[in-house]
Amino acid sequence: MQVSVETTSNIERRMTIGVPAQEIDQAVQKRLQETARTVRLNGFRPGKVPLSVVKRRFGAGVRQEVVSEVMRDSYVKALEEKDVSPAGWPRFEPKVMEEGKDLEFVAIFEVLPEIELADLSKVEVEKPKAEVGEKDVDQMIDTLRRQQADMKSVKRKSKKKDVVTIDFKGYVDGEAFDGGSAEGHKLTLGSGQMIPGFEEGIIGGKAGEELEIEVTFPEDYQNEELAGKPAKFEITIHTVEEPILPELNQEFFEKFGVDAEDEEGFRADVKKNMERELRQAVSNKVKNDVVEGLVEGNDFEIPQALIDQEIDRLRQDAVQRFGGQMQMDPQQLPAELFTDQAKRRVKTGLLFQELIRQNDIKADADKVDEKIQEIASTYESPEEVIAHYNSNPQQKAQIESVVLEEAVVDHVLSQAKVKEKKMKYEEAVAAGQPQQG
Repeated sequence: MQVSVETTSNIERRMTIGVPAQEIDQAVQKRLQETARTVRLNGFRPGKVPLSVVKRRFGAGVRQEVVSEVMRDSYVKALEEKDVSPAGWPRFEPKVMEEGKDLEFVAIFEVLPEIELADLSKVEVEKPKAEVGEKDVDQMIDTLRRQQADMKSVKRKSKKKDVVTIDFKGYVDGEAFDGGSAEGHKLTLGSGQMIPGFEEGIIGGKAGEELEIEVTFPEDYQNEELAGKPAKFEITIHTVEEPILPELNQEFFEKFGVDAEDEEGFRADVKKNMERELRQAVSNKVKNDVVEGLVEGNDFEIPQALIDQEIDRLRQDAVQRFGGQMQMDPQQLPAELFTDQAKRRVKTGLLFQELIRQNDIKADADKVDEKIQEIASTYESPEEVIAHYNSNPQQKAQIESVVLEEAVVDHVLSQAKVKEKKMKYEEAVAAGQPQQG
């Protein structure tokens, strides 16, 4: 077998492989003999079909199968011989395939890029500094109570935290716009669900009233055609409902899986969960900034094969998120929907791999155990959860991967520009929302 490799770009290679005709002919002959022993043809007893007949009937197809297999196997051997690691499966281009001649073909594939990491001290990270105060706990408990509240219709004027059922229709420049109308919409006044001024314009209205309010879309509104524009909404209030909050008792506590005897014990548990959420949010925000700094600060070619693989994973995830509501082949989803996210994910993965390789970063076993214990603490039987992870190598490997990522982030933070920013609890949690990719 003859092999030569040509570098056509930083990450693309063209590998030309030649295989002697004798090797192909022997493989074809062997396959035809196997076919002759098993094929059934009219006029011949099983296993007694002459080889010449088998060759005439099946020779072309058998040769095509054999050539495909030889190309694949030869490519794998050539990679080992030349010590080349591809980033994905190749594209084969046959050059000589005639019977009786040496087979010659080209395998075109990508390799992982050589990454020269940029100076980590240029990475800028904003780390939220916040704590869970008693007012934050009060607000969280109020939210939990409202989730379990009974609703009572009222005839009075509506006020903050009431739930109204409304119809509305919006106009910009005198024209109704897409997404600007709804019927039977339930809205908690003061929740900030709608654009500024909308909920405030309803406060004070009663059931049965028709209102007309004027508001302005925010400059950073997601629909650029509406951003910054004044709008008018016609609103009909159908009902105004007041939430009747449940008592803080054991029955209420149990609805949230909390085994507490009194309000003090419940508050302590709520605060503990909020502190866990805050730590996770800070960790997410820091990681997002690290990833952003690495991605923006390092420029290199990304193998298309890896991008395509990631797009396929994102397609699968999208279909699974819809569950039974979306009966479709993931491949029907346009690749363009996922391309940017896939590129970012692949680039982040390659950068993390390079940091791990250059700095010999490993997942600390003690931290893996701590992470498992932290996860287990949120379940009723922590010991069973810990035993599950320790007896399931695949599950434990996922935790090790998370700890390894955290170790990479810590390494970058040790050299990056980290600036703490004081925030309220809610701001810190919002800042730590996971970003796409």
